[in-house]
Amino acid sequence: MLVEVKVPALSESVAEATLISWHKKAGEYVNRSENLIDIETDKVVMELPAPSAGVLAKVLKGDGATVASGEVIAMIETEAAVQPENEVKPAPAASQQAQAPVTVSAEKVSAEAVDTAIPMLMPAARKLAEENNLKATETSAIKGTGLGGRITKEDVQAYMASKSGAATKVEAESTTGKLAIGARTERRVAMSRLRQRIAERLVESQSTAAILTTFNEVNMQAIIDLRTRYKAEFEKEHGVKLGFMSFFVKAVIAALKKYPIVNASVEGNEIVYHDYYDIGIAVGSPRGLVVPVIRDADRLSLAEIELQIADFAKRAQDGKLTIEELSGGTFSITNGGVFGSMLSTPIINPPQSAILGIHATKERPVVENGQIVIRPMNYLALSYDHRIIDGREAVLSLVAMKEALEYPMSPLLEK
Repeated sequence: MLVEVKVPALSESVAEATLISWHKKAGEYVNRSENLIDIETDKVVMELPAPSAGVLAKVLKGDGATVASGEVIAMIETEAAVQPENEVKPAPAASQQAQAPVTVSAEKVSAEAVDTAIPMLMPAARKLAEENNLKATETSAIKGTGLGGRITKEDVQAYMASKSGAATKVEAESTTGKLAIGARTERRVAMSRLRQRIAERLVESQSTAAILTTFNEVNMQAIIDLRTRYKAEFEKEHGVKLGFMSFFVKAVIAALKKYPIVNASVEGNEIVYHDYYDIGIAVGSPRGLVVPVIRDADRLSLAEIELQIADFAKRAQDGKLTIEELSGGTFSITNGGVFGSMLSTPIINPPQSAILGIHATKERPVVENGQIVIRPMNYLALSYDHRIIDGREAVLSLVAMKEALEYPMSPLLEK
């Protein structure tokens, strides 16, 4: 019986997806729930498990194909008489072995050696490596940039280019006795669907919203003192480290409650006020910037917020965030300070109307009570859509965030 392999249901905001790489070829046996192929949307990369065990009878859509939700991309024959690869085959009788010697070609041995020695090579990369007679020891030295560390075709090309450049340099030195300039290479790599979507949304944001940014500075001494005092007890009780981000989330919520327009969005000629607080946290991943959303953040404690952020960060690196977790949000926070940024103007994540940019905390001289003192200061940047948010509300909401950060409550008072 033939069973259809279909693209899983995508979210309403995702119209199509791209097939990255088939893990099975037509004619090969697959087990039920075994990952057949990785599918990339403009938000996440997800695995497509086999709906039934059997033989992959036909692949209808190859690597790189664009597909829609529910589209049939392959067929599995569940009643095919093919033995699974992981099933132990009985050894032939001794007489049969003597009468039917088996000859294995060097080419087949070489191909099998490549398969077992470099399992992380993607199909296009494997073909390129074989065409250029790359040994297993060479391919194992290539650093993969694909999903899960897989080696892509571009990785192999980069390795070959660097190898060629090194060879050219050595040859030039041996013939001229002078230091030669390395090869000037260029690489063209197709943008991932996520990167394309990021580009589209950023251009959309700047072309549709009237973006303006207001700045303020916050003295982080009170929060630093709280973390130093309670971090050991907090981690012991909740099983997660007490970071800065949970304080920023709480400060943002306090400001949004005072100034609801900052938590609103524009739909046509209407302003949509959100009476809930879904806070997006920008997280870097190997595929690009993603913004998972903490739902109903106002109902969560500092510990619960820290646990969600830690979970988001880990799964972003592994490419395991779901489409639902990356959808929606009423306000976003981005922290360029972790990379050393001192000041920036963040771009609004549409359809939201504002975003908070956090930067590196540095010791600076400030004036307190007529005296110059050194304090750990952080510049805050609030970008907002001037179509619905006036300067007054933007500035006062950022001041409210500043005050909430400079006069925080004890993290142990929240349960």
